[in-house]
Amino acid sequence: MPPKPTIPSTIARSMPRTRSTFLPRTTTSKPPLDRRRQRYISTYGYTQAKALVYSKHGEPKDVLSLHTHSLPPPHSTLLTLRTLSTPLNPADINQIQGTYASLPPFTSALGTPSPSAVPGNEACFEVLSAGSSVSRTNTNIQPGDWVIPKTTGLGTWRTHLQVPAEQVLRVDKTGLKPSQVGTVGVNPVTAWRMLKDFVNLDPASSSSSSNWFIQNGANSGVGRAAIQLGKKWGYKNIAVVRDRPGDEGTRLRQELEDLGATKVVGEAEALGKGFRDMVKEFTAGGREPVKLALNCVGGKSATALAKVLSPGGHLVTYGAMSRQPVAVPTGLLIFKDLVFEGFWVSRWSDAHPEEKRRTVDELLGMMREGLFRDVPMVEVPWGWDTGKEELVQAVQGTLEGYRKGKGVFCFGDT
Repeated sequence: MPPKPTIPSTIARSMPRTRSTFLPRTTTSKPPLDRRRQRYISTYGYTQAKALVYSKHGEPKDVLSLHTHSLPPPHSTLLTLRTLSTPLNPADINQIQGTYASLPPFTSALGTPSPSAVPGNEACFEVLSAGSSVSRTNTNIQPGDWVIPKTTGLGTWRTHLQVPAEQVLRVDKTGLKPSQVGTVGVNPVTAWRMLKDFVNLDPASSSSSSNWFIQNGANSGVGRAAIQLGKKWGYKNIAVVRDRPGDEGTRLRQELEDLGATKVVGEAEALGKGFRDMVKEFTAGGREPVKLALNCVGGKSATALAKVLSPGGHLVTYGAMSRQPVAVPTGLLIFKDLVFEGFWVSRWSDAHPEEKRRTVDELLGMMREGLFRDVPMVEVPWGWDTGKEELVQAVQGTLEGYRKGKGVFCFGDT
């Protein structure tokens, strides 16, 4: 059972010194909630919460701590949310390290000994309670609904939080799992926008029977999403992946082909001298253009993609896993008129909230219909009694070599 919440001194002095008790959130007219969905409140209406926080930048194992605090009843347009799932994305780790383009400010909002920040930009939340003015907003949010962050920087690695209703998007939870909803807003949206916003790959718009895109990091969350969306929209694609030995490499190739990859190529092949000829063979002797390249690696891998683009093609960079710059041979700019661009889903989401809503709704619809497969996930249970060491170990593990899937905090009895 969670510890007794801390009551502000100004309130405590005006109240009788009665013993606080913690009760499941139930009513006499409804059956008790499932144990996993119980939350605990004090007789004063304060919700107990825990959050991973950091007060300085560094490696997760060195700077993360687990902080317990209390949330008052929501007022005005505030919502009290319970986190159902939240992923461990590379951008979240980079924010902790202090190397990401946008860094959340350190504040004293949670009552930590030193000003701190909460990591995490993506999540699925359940609405526990709403302030009296939420009904007058145009959000259509009610207790029991599922919501996701509308913009970035919300700080999602915590059991509960309180935010204005305007900062979240309501989603239809019918037929969906929290892990699906909690991971839809970054990787799948990134893939969708890059395939739609830079070049027109629709075969009907081209004199060629097929248009192609190529991508490195094709086993990533964005890569898998792009493969599936490409299949749905009729785009052929070349998926470049890091080489894996033996049966592991064979299984991965088959898995990506099952998702919809037209061709799967190992990184060593992509960096080899015969890659242009290989791509020419894939694309009917070069008659089917490769119009778009999606780059999340950088360095030599990005250059290899650029070299097989058709004249006028676009290379869109959305990551830099190798931490190497994109090297652009001058001839590709002069003689092939290639376009090199970048895409940052955080900035796009902040600038286009309604378009993000539509994109998310479309993706969730595909998931309900079984047309979009989840990225492999490694679920990390987070209950009220889960200790700091278990949580931090899971975060630090995302930095170590090959992983079986994306790490996702899945919340139980909090």
